[in-house]
Amino acid sequence: MTVPEPQDPRSPGPGTAVAETTAWVVDHTAPAAERPLRRERRPLAEPGPYDLLIKVRACGVCRTDLHLAEGDLPPRAPRRTPGHEIVGRVLVAGPAAEGFAPGDRVGAAWLAGTCGTCRYCTGGRENLCPDSRYTGWDMHGGYAEHVVTDSRFTYRLPEGPPDEELAPLLCAGIIGYRALRRAELPPGGALGIYGFGASAHLTAQLAIAQGASVHVLTRAEPARRLALELGAASAGGTYDDPPVPLDAAILFAPVGDLVPVALAALDRGGTLAVAGIHLTDIPVLGYQRHLFQERTLRSVTANTRADGRAYLSEVARHRPVVRVQPYPMSRADEALADLAGDRVTGVAVLIAEE
Repeated sequence: MTVPEPQDPRSPGPGTAVAETTAWVVDHTAPAAERPLRRERRPLAEPGPYDLLIKVRACGVCRTDLHLAEGDLPPRAPRRTPGHEIVGRVLVAGPAAEGFAPGDRVGAAWLAGTCGTCRYCTGGRENLCPDSRYTGWDMHGGYAEHVVTDSRFTYRLPEGPPDEELAPLLCAGIIGYRALRRAELPPGGALGIYGFGASAHLTAQLAIAQGASVHVLTRAEPARRLALELGAASAGGTYDDPPVPLDAAILFAPVGDLVPVALAALDRGGTLAVAGIHLTDIPVLGYQRHLFQERTLRSVTANTRADGRAYLSEVARHRPVVRVQPYPMSRADEALADLAGDRVTGVAVLIAEE
């Protein structure tokens, strides 16, 4: 499939291909305050038969992007464009991209591809595929004007909700959904949430809609206020004891020191799910205090497409309040620095500039 250079690649219409785009790249790994991202013109990969060329309308800023920029996640390739909470419009659909057409509203998420043949893929656990690929890590992501995605790993999105509200659902929402499933919260149970950023504020609303009482433990006072506004039963400091024993807990903060804290807060038979892709070292656990009485510690690894479809169906029934802190795409480096500095309440989202 050829991708000709248009006369005006910055504002193509549906059905138009583009040869290059303006995008942010990880120029070098460094603390976000030192601005490791650079904005540049770069070529676009030529779309394959299953691919979609998408004009990006909005892209959420995820903590995984921060880990990539700061070096907590080893780069898979130099000068990679981050971003995996992408909402946009199809410009070009490859000949094998069944059911997609120019103008369609679509979303791209973290999981970008798998082998499709290993025992994990064929057994419904494609998130564990050894050959899995990820948007903004293995291939260029959505901190850009355009992105190329595999249609088989791209979601159809409804018309109606604003782009900036849909974008965080594509990672923060989906990963939170899987984390809630992994936590095995019993019906009507008490859920503890440690850390209250993008994913946590969406997951809390999902749990509340399902009948849970949610207890948030986080260090930032604005985040605690937001938790209560969204219906949490309580909101305290990160290392505080929740007011009741927890039937389940999810750790969203990438802080290993909180693992024993959360395990100790669990009731008998409770489960702690760790939702992040990166976690600092976990201190030594005491068997009697942290694990005995059938307490369980579990990780959460990416998501399956089935998770994504199920979560998007849930939010169609119970549309969450998405607390958005918008940034123009030209300020992606600032958004990432604000996330690193705990200056984002809810979720930062990059908005395309016309």
